[in-house]
This record gives sequence, C-alpha cells and structure tokens, in this order.
Amino acid sequence: MKRSVKFLKFLCWSLLTVASGILLVSASAYLYLSPSLPSVESLRDAKLQTPLRVYSQDNLLIAEFGEKRRTPIQFENTPTHMVKAFMAAEDDRFYYHPGVDIMGLMRAAVQLVSTGSIQSGGSTITMQVAKNFFLSHERVFSRKFNEILLALQIEQQLSKDEIFELYLNKIYLGNRSYGVEAAAQVYYGKSINELNLAQIAMIAGLPKAPSRYNPINDPKRALIRRDWILGRMKDLGYVTPEEYYEAVSQPVTASYHGAKIELDAPYIAEMVRQQMFEQYGQDAYTEGFKVYTTVSSDLQNAANLSVANGLMAYNERHGYRGPVTNLFDNPPKDGWQQHLNKSSSPGILLPAMVTQVGEEEVEIGLKNGNAGKISWENLSWAKPFLTVNSFGYSPKKPSDVLKAGDQIWVRVNEDGSYRLAQEPKAQSALISLHPENGATLALVGGYNFYDSMYNRATQAVRQAGSSFKPFVYAAAIANGMTAATIVNDAPIVFDDAGLEDSWRPNNDNMKFNGPMRLREGLYRSRNLVSIRVLRQVGINNTIRYLKQLGFKEEQLSRDLSLSLGNVSMTPLELATGYAVLANGGYRIEPWLIQRVETVDELIFEAKPAIACNASCVASLDKETTELEDQEEDTLSTISDLEETITQEAPLNTETNDQPVIAKSVMTPQVNYIMNDIMNDVIWKGTGRRAQALKRHDIGGKTGTTNDSKDAWFVGFNPDVLTAVWVGMDDYSTLGRWEYGANAALPIWLEYMHTALEGKPEHKQPQPEGLVTLKISRENGKLAQPGDPNAIFEIFRQENAPQQLSDENLPSLGEMDHEFSPEDLF
Repeated sequence: MKRSVKFLKFLCWSLLTVASGILLVSASAYLYLSPSLPSVESLRDAKLQTPLRVYSQDNLLIAEFGEKRRTPIQFENTPTHMVKAFMAAEDDRFYYHPGVDIMGLMRAAVQLVSTGSIQSGGSTITMQVAKNFFLSHERVFSRKFNEILLALQIEQQLSKDEIFELYLNKIYLGNRSYGVEAAAQVYYGKSINELNLAQIAMIAGLPKAPSRYNPINDPKRALIRRDWILGRMKDLGYVTPEEYYEAVSQPVTASYHGAKIELDAPYIAEMVRQQMFEQYGQDAYTEGFKVYTTVSSDLQNAANLSVANGLMAYNERHGYRGPVTNLFDNPPKDGWQQHLNKSSSPGILLPAMVTQVGEEEVEIGLKNGNAGKISWENLSWAKPFLTVNSFGYSPKKPSDVLKAGDQIWVRVNEDGSYRLAQEPKAQSALISLHPENGATLALVGGYNFYDSMYNRATQAVRQAGSSFKPFVYAAAIANGMTAATIVNDAPIVFDDAGLEDSWRPNNDNMKFNGPMRLREGLYRSRNLVSIRVLRQVGINNTIRYLKQLGFKEEQLSRDLSLSLGNVSMTPLELATGYAVLANGGYRIEPWLIQRVETVDELIFEAKPAIACNASCVASLDKETTELEDQEEDTLSTISDLEETITQEAPLNTETNDQPVIAKSVMTPQVNYIMNDIMNDVIWKGTGRRAQALKRHDIGGKTGTTNDSKDAWFVGFNPDVLTAVWVGMDDYSTLGRWEYGANAALPIWLEYMHTALEGKPEHKQPQPEGLVTLKISRENGKLAQPGDPNAIFEIFRQENAPQQLSDENLPSLGEMDHEFSPEDLF
C-alpha cells in the first residue's frame, strides 16, 4: 500500500514537473518571440493582391493585368456549402477552438501513423491565416510556434466570420487563382454562387496541394480528394446522404477559363495599362485598381467590325494570294483536324480546310469537327493577286481558286454563311472622340493586336495629305480671305536653287479647272488652289495660326507643300485638330480614363476641359448661382439645428465641381464657315459616299498622300468625331486606285452608322457677325439683280463683298512662275 502511495506521489510530481517544464519553455518561447510578432490589427486593413481591371464606360470587362487572379468576397455572400466544405477539409472544429485545435493535431497524428498520410490538416484555418498573411513557409520550429501564437492573438481580436473571410480570399488554389471566387472563375467560369456541391468540394480540396489535387492537371487524384471531402461532409452532417450520393456521381467538369473578357478592346487596355504603370509602378498590378474608361462597348464593337470589314474589302479589290498551305501535300503529324483545332484565329478570320470542290460550291472542315460550305457568290471575287496594281483573270468556277486539302481563311457573313478571306497586308486605325471634351469613344490600333501590339492610332506617324487642308483654309479665312475668294486652279511652277529640278505640283486627276471659289477648291480638294491660298496668306501667318490650334511647329513644313498636307502626325493628333472644327473652335485634349477605384475608395476622376460657347457659359453661370443659393439655404438651415451637428457637414458641399472651360482658338465665325464648307465635301465633293447617312449635320475631308501610301477620312458632327487611316506599315503603296474616298471612308461610314444611330441632327448655331449674301458664282462678288447663276454665300461681316459683279474673270491660261521666297512670308 505504501509503495502504491509513493508511486502515485512520484507520478504526480513527475507530471507536474513535466507540465511546469512545458509551461516554462512555452513562456520563455513566448517572451522571446512575441516582440517580433506583427500586429494582428493590421489584418482588418489587409490589402489583398488583386489585379488591375479595365472596364468600358458601361462596365464591361476589357482586360485584367496582374500575376494573381483574385476577386475578394464578403463572408455573408459565401454559400453555406462552401464554408462547410472547407471546414470538412481543413478544420471542422473551427467554430469551437480558440485558434489552435489540440484534437485536430491529435487526429492528424493518428492519420499519419495509421495511413502514412494526413487527409485533414493539423493546422487550423486561423493558423493558416496567420501563416498566409504574416509568415514564411519555411519548415522550422520557430515559425510553427509563431503561427500558434499569432493564431491565438487573431482569435482574440477578430470574429470567426472575419477570420474565415480572410482565409477564403487569401488561400492559393492553383492556376494563378487566389481566393475561392477566382478559383470558381478559373476552373468553372462561374461565380461561387453558381457552383454545385461537387464543384465546391473540388475547390475545397485544393489548399492541401494545389498542384497535386488540381482537377485540370490530375483529374483522377482530384476526384479522390473531392469524394473524400464529400464523405466528410456527410459524416459531419453538413449534407444529406441524398446530396452526397448525387455529388459523388458527378464527373470532373473543370477546365481552364481565362479572365472573362466582355469587350474586345486590346489597344485600349494596353493604353490604360501603360498609364497606370507610369502612375503607380508595380503596385498597379496588385492594388485592385478598377479603371473605368470613356469607351462605349457598342461603339468599340462597331469600330472593330468596321476596320476588319474595310481591310477585307481592300483585300478583295486586289485579288487572292492563295491558300496558307495544302494539308494533303504537307500533312501535319497529328492530322489536319487537330492542326486546325490548334490554329489561332486572327481577328474575324477562322481557319478551315477544303474537303471537296464542287461545281458551284466548296465544302470545308472547320475547328472542332465542324463543317460548312462556301458558295460561288462568296468565292468568285478571288482573282489571282499579281501585284498591288494588277491581278489575273476572274475565276470561272471554284476549282480555278481552290483544291482539296487547301488550308484557307474564312469569315462569317451576317447570314451565317462562309466567305473566302485572307489575312490583310494593309493596316488601319480608327479613333473616335467626343468633340466637346475629347473623351475617347472607340479606338482600334490595327487589324490584330495579338499579331502586332503597335498602336497605329497613337504611334503611327503618317503624312496627313489632303485631310490637313481644312486647317490651311481656316487660316486663310481667319486672315481675311472668304469662301467666295476666287483662286486659280491652273498649273504653277516653282524654281529653287536648292532643288535639283523645278517643282511642278499637280492635281490628283492631272486636270485644271481655272478660276474657282475658295469653297469649291476645298470641297473638290484642288491642290493648285490650296497652294495659291497658302501663298496668299503667307507661311508664317499660317503656321502661327496652326500652332494656335494645337499643332506642333516641328510637324509643320515651312514651304508651300504644307498646303498639300506635307505634315506627319498620328491619327490621334489629326483627330484632336479636327475637334476644334467640330466643337465650335475650342482646343481640347483627348483622354481615356474616366475614373479609378479600389474596393472602397475613389482614387481619380477625370475633369476634362469642355468646349463651351457664350450661351453655354451663361448657362453654367446660372447653374452655379443656383447651387450657391442652395448652399446658402443649407447653411442657414444647419445653423438652426442642434449643436450636436458638426461644422464639417456644410463644408462637404464644396466639391469644386465647376467645369474647366477649354480655350477658344478659332472664332465662332471662322468655325461656322469652315463647317459649312466641309458639309459641302459630303454633298458636293470627295466625301459623297457619306451621303448614305442621310444627315446634313456632318462634315469631313478625305486625304490621300503621294503614291497612295496613306488614305484618310476624318468626319464629324458636334457629337462624334472619327478619324480613319489606311496604309501599309512599310510605307509601300496601297495601289494606284486607292484613295481616302474608297479605302478609309467606307470604314468611317460603317462605324458612324452605329455612332449616330438614333441621334437627332445637331448643328453648331450660327453666331453673330455673319451675313449671307447672294453672289456671282463666277467671280464671288455681289450678284447682279436677276442673275440666274447667283448663289448664296456666308461671310464674316467685315469681309463681305461690297461691289457688284462687273469685272472680267482671270484668264484660264494664266500660269504663275518663278516666285521669290520673300513673296511667301
């Protein structure tokens, strides 16, 4: 008996000693490690690394940039099955332990001894939060002890739901996905609220080993893990037996889903990315910025299609260059079907292979085992391409164009039929702005961004050609010429010792029309008239005026070639100049980013300068006065309230939302006359194709440079301004029959059908200081009474003609020769 008592005493003292030792070691470790522990309070403000996302004006996703895909969620919005699945997989006693689960650690040890592996982790969810937010993944004792200490602290300062929310948003789940919402999008292309029980369990199985249990990389192993979690959920009472059996019968449905891009605007996305990186550096990709642009999804889609269709039409005008290859003559190792399946689709084109050639149609095989036909109507355009200026005879039957095995490109018509196509050699750019404030409505920088990231809308410096002439004519009208000034469209020769030969400029059609009004010279785009206009105004005067409009002096030629558009600039720069014409004479700057937000903060909001004439300013002044009156009333009311209301409240009404007024750089009178002349470009001149819009509020100008290397059309009304350029990246010719009117204008026209649809006609109001007089068509002076050829013309009041038409016209044979340089300035 005494021996038993002594043994019990020894055992008790031994246990007490061991416990004291453990307590002493733990206390020592705590005292040693606790000073270096991070503040748990920082978890409340933890910034999850979230990618940069770019959106359209109407909230469609354009792009996502960043290494980590993450979409933070709130715990209350998380499906119950998602929470229970992670508890079953990682920590079923989460809501009962203080952050460290002794029973869980013991269970993990038993699993390790009995099966050789741990199915449910020994670390609690709270310990995993501590590790993921604060600690490294180094396997050392000090890190594990820190993890335990941090878990205990976290449990004291955060609620269980807050901890679980941090866990669900932070955990890595494979394939660059961090957090459960990102994983749902990556593996299933759905939000977490759209997943079924089997899919939820599959995601819950990933934290243990995101690569090993990945349903894309190893579906068999992932299935075993999923079913084990479902079994645990059944055993724990989280799901009914019926739900369990239904879920385990589900096959693996995971597949990789990239970011769900809702609007194809890659050039816009790259412009935003560059701006954000310049502003925020690498933080741009991790701080969760949401960038909302000024781009309209409807207009961007229209711009994409218009450019693609315009380049396809150019292709067809120049003939067919032949198939990519013949897959029967050069069979791929994995077969033609797999070869097509792996082929990318540049722009609107689809890869196809000719399977059979008939008398009236061609049968084709497409991706994924699909098939189709190309009718003769969609094939007959394919004359053999010879050079950019020539092609072979028109084909008579399908076999003249294609044979079985040919790998080709096709595109889909509006009715769903297929049309033979080919990748374009030419390129195009389209930029559309709101003239009033410079907001970018749509932008296309080339046919295929993924083939060439070169943004031709903002980076391609090209010669403007005749599309620049309106600015020279505006300078002329501003310097005293009128739309009725008679200018001779006749040959002219310039001799210059600095040139190897005399300069003999010509019109594009090599014809001359003699004396004509300045108005007619512009809408008919007569080169010889433009040269004489610039000579009369003077190059210095003209350049001074062009600088005022916003053009850079280094862009402008200091010779008479300036009148023919011998200036080089990007489509965006040219469009910005045209905005002055479209908005009433105000200099605006183009912009793209409307606002930048994070999850809980507005970081930036654009406040662009706006074009605002006298009536607009008066209207703003009235609004400002009314707002100030309202603020005074508000302040008066606040002063009568209880003293508990703070003094900061009325200060919040001072939002500094007053609009910035753009600088006026062209008088309303000059602007109105120029708009009227450019409207004639549409109804009488080189822009006649635009009459298809059946609107009288649009103006524009075509442009074609020497040897047809560049083709332009820039057109506008006060609501939408759009510039289109077509050309070759290597500056080679588009072909001798390619002009702004048939290469660029059709693209502009297709786009503007959408851009102006449903919008009422909108013209700039006629300002004071203008008079409309009846003049002689022949000499621009006041018409004689009863003159049957008299026409109406608009004049600035101070430049209106005073004399009746009674003088002879200049001689058609007049030729200018050997002008001194001093005469030009």
